[in-house]
Amino acid sequence: MDQNNNELLTGDLRKNLLKISIPTMLGFVLQAVYDIVDMIWIGRISAAAVAGVTIFSTIFWIVSVLNEIIGSSSISLVSQSYGSGDHDRTVKVVEQTLTFKALVAIIAAVIMLFILEPLLGFFTDEANVMKAALDYGYIRIFFLPIMFSSYSVNTSLRCLGDAKTPMYIMIVASIVNILLDPLFMFSHFPGTNIPGLNLGVFGAGLATVISTIVAFTLGFVILIRGTDKMKITLRGLFSLDWGIDKKLLTIGLPAGIEVLSRNLASVFTLKFVSQYGTNTVAAMGIGGRLFNFAFMPIFGIVMGSSTIVGQCLGAENLERAKDTAKFSALLNFIMMSIVSIIAILFPRQVMRIFIDDVNVIEVGKSMIQIMIPALALGGAAMGLGSVFPGSGHNLPLLLSSLISRWGVQVPLLYLVTRVLNLSVLYVWGSFIVADAVEMLIVFISYKRGTWETKRV
Repeated sequence: MDQNNNELLTGDLRKNLLKISIPTMLGFVLQAVYDIVDMIWIGRISAAAVAGVTIFSTIFWIVSVLNEIIGSSSISLVSQSYGSGDHDRTVKVVEQTLTFKALVAIIAAVIMLFILEPLLGFFTDEANVMKAALDYGYIRIFFLPIMFSSYSVNTSLRCLGDAKTPMYIMIVASIVNILLDPLFMFSHFPGTNIPGLNLGVFGAGLATVISTIVAFTLGFVILIRGTDKMKITLRGLFSLDWGIDKKLLTIGLPAGIEVLSRNLASVFTLKFVSQYGTNTVAAMGIGGRLFNFAFMPIFGIVMGSSTIVGQCLGAENLERAKDTAKFSALLNFIMMSIVSIIAILFPRQVMRIFIDDVNVIEVGKSMIQIMIPALALGGAAMGLGSVFPGSGHNLPLLLSSLISRWGVQVPLLYLVTRVLNLSVLYVWGSFIVADAVEMLIVFISYKRGTWETKRV
């Protein structure tokens, strides 16, 4: 076990969490920049373009269940193996994660290519919205294996305690995406005489794909060349270890189903919202990107917390694992409370970053002011919930998602939109109710302590 690992297990808990979380936070923020930058430029095209990309993105992220199954289990497997000092097992887990991610991504991409257009027709019959979704979608689907593998490379490095390398990778990739977006989308680079490719929405998808390829290539080369913590081999990538592979599938299955549950609920939510018109769909799309961006610091802290929890459990230090999760929850709550206050005070200004359409801005204003307080609740729940991926006991996350989204939000949305025919304000309110229920379930599951005895 190296010095860095000892520091994570025995050093000052708060400093260690911030040490690993801050670079991870920045990395996730930069990752979210992909989507933010796309949406800002797409908003300059039309509300229909925003709506098309929103609908595709909602459908697209259903397949992230396959990414989550293996990704979630790899967090506990890599961090616990490394925390216990088992170097050989750590290397094998990383290799198997990369291989499995690539395989499931290929399967997912093939399926999506066949079902994309029929699924889009479920949400819209507007030709311009459909065209935007397809222009943006096909290129993203084709390169899905690269996206999955890029996530795995960065996650593996973070689980080893190296949060800075993924951050640097995302900085480079984000710069590439920011520069290529306007160059590919418009006839001229905005504000200059530099000629562009004028590819429209397709250009936005292409820019994101290229930046993802850059991120994957950099991370993969680092792992192949080796670090002071580990080195993977091409031979290891093509040799199966069924013991590890079985755990990658079974441990992460609840987390994968949880993501599927959540994303399917998002699909139904979008369907309910679509009856309010294109402007409302566009506003929801912008809000989704905005909320995702706001949650990136939380994801960074949760990833850092899960890594430390996993290493602590691997070293049989339960109390330190508990303290890590509690501090993570507190930190998330404080950060999201600050974000919420800013967004509530300046909702129109936030929306204008993405689009100039007054009608979309007004719908988005109400959405932000009503939904944004839920961020603080969600942040606290995710902080405590970091013990579940860290331990490999992901069932509570599945239960919290199923109950809050399908037991609470979807029925509430049906009541609001189809029975009572209430305004869209009540749609936004359903998110607060669902998030409160989800936090309660996570808290109860944490206190029950079943995760405390789980090892992988």
